[in-house]
Amino acid sequence: MSGIDELVQANAQYAQSFPGPLPGPPKRQVAIVTCMDARLDIFRALGLEIGDAHVIRNAGGIPTPDVLRSLAISQRELGTREVMVMHHTQCGMTDFDDGAFRADLARESGQEPDWDVPGFSDAAADTVRCVELVRECAWLPHRAHVRGFVFDVATGSVTEV
Repeated sequence: MSGIDELVQANAQYAQSFPGPLPGPPKRQVAIVTCMDARLDIFRALGLEIGDAHVIRNAGGIPTPDVLRSLAISQRELGTREVMVMHHTQCGMTDFDDGAFRADLARESGQEPDWDVPGFSDAAADTVRCVELVRECAWLPHRAHVRGFVFDVATGSVTEV
């Protein structure tokens, strides 16, 4: 059985006890921008339930144009008022070589990516940089309410930066 088949099978069990639809806007009026790293169980780590927050994930938890688009929708259409930017220790984007990665993709596919994947050397410093990027986004009416954190994958704790 493939990994996807296992997920579909697990969904069949989940659907049997599904409580029904929830309201669309997140109950806690918070959006979280974080990494796609499979070690991050954002809901348990932050005491969230389904329906509490928007969780926007990508490689490195970087506020790319698509993330900023999602935050604009989250705030303007779905009522979020705060943004939590959360990087983590031992991230795969630490010291990531964007130039080499893009060159490999172009060489192998014959197509130059129209996006970049910037790495960073310090998760805390990059979190601060990303908080500033979100705060500078004129599309966000609540951009003053952005805070940054680093999740420690060894201890499960978050530290504000």
